[in-house]
Amino acid sequence: MKVLFQTRTNLFDAPGGDMIQLLKTKEHLEKLGVEVDVSLEFEPDLSKYDLVHLFNLMEPQDIYLQMLNAKKQNKKIALSTIYGLYTEFERKARGGLFQKLANILSPYQIAYIKTVIKQYYENRFHKGVFKMLYKGYYGLMKEIVDNTAIFLPNSVSEMNRVAAEFKLKNYTFADIPNAIDKTVFSDEENNKPNQFSQYQDCILCAARIEGRKETLNLVRAVKNTNYKLVLVGKESKNQKKYVQKVHQEAGDNVIFLGAIPHDDLKELYKVAKVHALVSWMETPGLSSLEAAAMGCNIVVTRKGDTYDYFENYAFYCEPDDVNSIKQAIDKAFTSEVNPKLKQKILDNYTWEKTAEETYKAYQKILNTTSRV
Repeated sequence: MKVLFQTRTNLFDAPGGDMIQLLKTKEHLEKLGVEVDVSLEFEPDLSKYDLVHLFNLMEPQDIYLQMLNAKKQNKKIALSTIYGLYTEFERKARGGLFQKLANILSPYQIAYIKTVIKQYYENRFHKGVFKMLYKGYYGLMKEIVDNTAIFLPNSVSEMNRVAAEFKLKNYTFADIPNAIDKTVFSDEENNKPNQFSQYQDCILCAARIEGRKETLNLVRAVKNTNYKLVLVGKESKNQKKYVQKVHQEAGDNVIFLGAIPHDDLKELYKVAKVHALVSWMETPGLSSLEAAAMGCNIVVTRKGDTYDYFENYAFYCEPDDVNSIKQAIDKAFTSEVNPKLKQKILDNYTWEKTAEETYKAYQKILNTTSRV
């Protein structure tokens, strides 16, 4: 079987969770004998491929053209939706003129404006953006989903959201878990000294510093406490005022480590007592999965698909309520770690499992027999 992975054109310039999902799925599908290529082009020759696998419905201006190309060359399409609008954040916490606009406009009009502005500043105007100007943000996504043979959401709740918002009927989907690399994120002991040992028993947040992750309220929740909060991740270039405010309000007990290599996170998870990701939307948040697999208690919000993964093993809070975040951190910090969560992740949310389920999904639409 030969499959072509396609997605947004700036995948490697602006890496995110979708890039990790794409590359790890590729790596583990190849271990199952599937040949996988990645192309960010709009109109590649598809003659040697059995199907096209698109990633990230939230960037329709790019994958719309890739969808049209697959359709033109009679190739079936699998779609990893990675779908979640940040409407609540835009309307409640964005601030400024944009928040006022967000309370007047529909979620898709908000996304339309944001995408146009983003494409302009990144100098990424192309045929897909012009199609979006004409058809609209929702219009492009609707056409993509209407031409998808099988949906590969990260959870059932994500699929339900996509089906409801795009009025889908008689669709085919496979629940493909977001996952951890169990060869990296395991608690096997090694004799090396931990480079992050000075942060023992910290509260850790491995995420971009930005409004959607609600870093500011997390900082406020640990203000004037004995907790040590370690923030690791890039700072948003598009929200400079927000990032500045995070730094201004951070006390001496907040440590900014910036971006570090992904594999180095393991050492941080080892010393952390709690991992807190208090976002306005997660599906479910790779760092939360990794931290839980490494034995951290986790604080998350119910917004998005977190409950599908963590059920009652996590400590939940509201992103816009500092007291709620503080209470969740207090409970997580003083509670014993439940080993059942780690086992649940190792049994269900590994890249091996992701690849197996993805392979079965391909076979479903190609009508071939499973070898997995």
